[in-house]
Amino acid sequence: MLATSMKMRSQKAVLGRIALYVALVFAFLPNASAQLLQQLTNPQATASPQAPQDPLGRDTPSGTVFGFLQAAQAHNNAVAAQYLQMPAGKRLPQAQIEELATQLKDVLDEAYKGSVRRISSSPDGNPQEGVAPGRQELGVLAAGDVEANLTLVRVTDVDGLKIWLFSEETLAKVPELYDQLEIHQVETKLPNFLVGHELSGLALWQWIAIFLAIPIAAGIGWVLTRLCEIPRYFWLHIRKQKGSAVWPAIMKPLWLVLSTWTHAFIIARLRLQLLPRHYYLITASVVFIAGASWLLWRILQQILRRVRQRAIYAGRTGTGSLMLLGERMLKAAIFVVAVLAILSTMGFNMSTALAGLGIGGIAVAFAAQKTLENLFGGVSILGDEVIRVGDMIKVGDRQGTVEDISLRSTRLRTLDRTELSIPNGTLATANIENLSRRDKMLFNAKLGLRCETSADQLRYVLAEIRRLLYEHPKVETDGARIRFVSFDASALTLEINCFILATKTPDFAAIQEDLLLWIMDIVEASGTGFAFPSQTVYLGQDTGLNKEKAAEAEKKVRDWRAAGKLPFPDFAADEIFEISNSLAYPRPEASVRKPKP
Repeated sequence: MLATSMKMRSQKAVLGRIALYVALVFAFLPNASAQLLQQLTNPQATASPQAPQDPLGRDTPSGTVFGFLQAAQAHNNAVAAQYLQMPAGKRLPQAQIEELATQLKDVLDEAYKGSVRRISSSPDGNPQEGVAPGRQELGVLAAGDVEANLTLVRVTDVDGLKIWLFSEETLAKVPELYDQLEIHQVETKLPNFLVGHELSGLALWQWIAIFLAIPIAAGIGWVLTRLCEIPRYFWLHIRKQKGSAVWPAIMKPLWLVLSTWTHAFIIARLRLQLLPRHYYLITASVVFIAGASWLLWRILQQILRRVRQRAIYAGRTGTGSLMLLGERMLKAAIFVVAVLAILSTMGFNMSTALAGLGIGGIAVAFAAQKTLENLFGGVSILGDEVIRVGDMIKVGDRQGTVEDISLRSTRLRTLDRTELSIPNGTLATANIENLSRRDKMLFNAKLGLRCETSADQLRYVLAEIRRLLYEHPKVETDGARIRFVSFDASALTLEINCFILATKTPDFAAIQEDLLLWIMDIVEASGTGFAFPSQTVYLGQDTGLNKEKAAEAEKKVRDWRAAGKLPFPDFAADEIFEISNSLAYPRPEASVRKPKP
């Protein structure tokens, strides 16, 4: 019950907003916005502000039609008559001309077959096949068995201005068309105060009907939405499946679309006058386009999310991230198309706008090089699956976890818990280390033992640490090594290299800590210790050089010189060949030395 109550409150709120919007549009558009709309859709009219313009707005076909309808709707028949082309050489009484204007207004309201939105807003009109220049065919007037073309002609008035008027051929058919109309059939059955009072060109009963149609259309839309759910219910019942999140996501936009369509269907039965009907269709079309775009976006969003989830479950996380980027691009495209469609519905000249977009697109491409670079950089990163959301990566000297890959940049959560944003264009050309894709982690450490460590102590440390690396279950045996690598200024340096069987940093840190503690125990057991940057001074008596060994070495060099075999700058080639690979390695006392058979 609580959920139903909340839904009803939400629907009532939406209905209230729609009603307010329609009221505002109908209250202001017919009187104030028409001239602004005409100016916005007629760029030629504002291109040369110094050129003389007709005060009645008859410079363009659309200006003539809208100006006439506004004047006739305001019952200003004297002004409305100035939009009519009178027969040449024939002067009619003013009352007769005004009566003809009134009849033309009623004929346009009831018998016009065409679209007011398609009327040209250019001073020269739209080129039409088979129609002479200076004439515009706007549609057909049909009532009963009488039919006539609605035609505008371009003439020159007494002030020398070129203006558009309703042609005398069309006006000649107006009385006959008027006699065929069935006007005021509904009004005869309503109270006079509902028929006699008008607001913005609409009778009071028509305003009441429009607002009453809103809850009726909303209710019908709700019923139609529920009816659309019946096939889904039976399908899920047959398949014995639970409902997904797709239908709840599209219910509201589907309800808005069906309600708007239903309301337009009801209003069409009221047979509104042409000008209010035109503005109502603009309002309904804007709401319908917004709802349809919302519905389309929700459907595509749910489809793309399911495809992305399946890709992630299948292990193609890069494809899932690319789908996320595509979802955002598609959302932007739907928004742009919806805005263009709404502007076109409101009467803006979209052909000029699209042509400008084609030319401006080149300028934008040059001006937005970095933006496009970042966009295609993001696509290449996701397409190649270099990184994925959740990966730990290293770019230059910065390291962090990928939190999001957007159209412009990739955001990392660094080890300091700050958020780092890197443009995709920069990231696409950088050297990226993906730490999350390691199958094992390198353990590299250098040990410095005290310089007074004996050779056997050093051998003990090497052997025991080597044994540790082989025995430890989290160390990869193949490739594990420790070697005595150098005599440093204050230490005997040993280097350890091995791979730890871990892929996550916390696991690696724990295993590394365990190894280091074992190594400390081994060094302590050997009787030596770790070296520190220090200098040791020994005080003792100098025994001098070993004279016997020095004499023996000098004698050997004299023998080489006497035999002409002094090995400088190098040994002779035949001697190198003779002694090559003659040294026993490993040494005979080494444990890996195999006895000769």
